[in-house]
Amino acid sequence: MATKSENGRGIGGGDRTAKAIVADQSSQAVNSTANLLHLMRQSSSSQAQLAKLPKNLLAKTSLTKATGQALAQLPQVISSLDAHIESGLNSGVHLNTVTQLLENMESTQLRALRQSNISPVDNQSPEPI
Repeated sequence: MATKSENGRGIGGGDRTAKAIVADQSSQAVNSTANLLHLMRQSSSSQAQLAKLPKNLLAKTSLTKATGQALAQLPQVISSLDAHIESGLNSGVHLNTVTQLLENMESTQLRALRQSNISPVDNQSPEPI
């Protein structure tokens, strides 16, 4: 049988050994993970692109916010454009009326000019020779 002092030493020695084993395994796990990440970065082009992705996203944050703001305003813009188009269509009737009035005025003025050009010639008598 083991003596009291041997058990204490054995248990104490065993505890130190278990702690050393756990420390070694933890260290190996950390080193293995670091090596794995290093190999993944070296061997995979997709990992390199994935590593750049957050930087690219951060660079585009302001553009994304601006796009979001523009999209939020889009319903108001569409509504405003619709109102302007509706107004334009309603004023189309008035434009036709104005166009017709201008054409009538032009026609009347042209007739008056023709008559004034014709009238003096017709009213003039030939001069005696």
